[in-house]
Amino acid sequence: MSTPGSATELDQLILPAIPPVHVRSGQIPALQVTDRLQRGTSIVGRFETSGLAGFKVSAQGRSLRVLVSLSTDDRSVSGWYAGKTDLVGSQPRLVQVRSQGRLRQCVLLRGRRAHGQVAFDLTAEEIPDDGLICVEVLDIMEGDGVCEEARQAVSGHVMPDGVAGLRLDKVVFEEPPAMDFDPDTLDGLRCEASTLISAGGVVNRNRQGTRVLRSGMFVVNPVLKDTFGSSGRVMFRLGTKAEPASLIPATWRRVNSELRWMRHATRKLLGMAAPPVERVISIRDGDVELPEQRTDGNFTELMLPCPTSSPFLVVMGQCLGAVPTLESAATH
Repeated sequence: MSTPGSATELDQLILPAIPPVHVRSGQIPALQVTDRLQRGTSIVGRFETSGLAGFKVSAQGRSLRVLVSLSTDDRSVSGWYAGKTDLVGSQPRLVQVRSQGRLRQCVLLRGRRAHGQVAFDLTAEEIPDDGLICVEVLDIMEGDGVCEEARQAVSGHVMPDGVAGLRLDKVVFEEPPAMDFDPDTLDGLRCEASTLISAGGVVNRNRQGTRVLRSGMFVVNPVLKDTFGSSGRVMFRLGTKAEPASLIPATWRRVNSELRWMRHATRKLLGMAAPPVERVISIRDGDVELPEQRTDGNFTELMLPCPTSSPFLVVMGQCLGAVPTLESAATH
């Protein structure tokens, strides 16, 4: 028996996870700390509300890249752990992902089958000697480090307690690659798959094309070193899309939908369907001076500096019966 206060032979030896490692279950010993997260077997766990997971990782003095996969399903409701089955509202969820006490990225998830991914790098100095890496997921209205302007801008437009029932599907710890493939242009869907933006959730990693911004907003996240957007500025090309007429029997709703579609088609024909951008807000620091916008026919080209330490929230203006879209992004 060892001296008082120290470990004994009866204590279980906790082996750290050795990168590269993909954590897909909450039953592994390396998951040492949980707060308001119920552990899973085929997933890491499910959040009761804003909470965290702490992993013991053997970084050995190296920097690490962390990938966090989140999703929603039919159990993603407030009070799911107590047997409540309140239906999920139609509003999107806007949540913060933090690590080692710092805001890393934000995720906007919309719908009952939404998937989102967060990617960030931890320097060797940010990883303590005991190897404990904490991943926190907080509602946008909670915690410090989020400015009041951002919270006021989304109040009433996002779901309260957005972390309730959220699944933590997987966490990956690996060394940052020496160099990532860095194309000059990404289409809207691949912008979200790369975690540059978050606009409702990754639709399908194999799909390409336009990303519809049904929430009327999207998040631009800090970029990783040597990845798309790390050159300093990104030009987002925004458009609009008319909602299709409903395939239900002829009712006033269908007639009204068809009238909206015809109005939008006329505006596009006249080159007047370019979407407006109302505000750009740094999640941490508040309103950013409205960046350069240029109208090109039916498209708006928005030039933004790439955020480095805080995500940007881009709020779209009203599109008169249509929904805004992200067509592509190009580095400058």
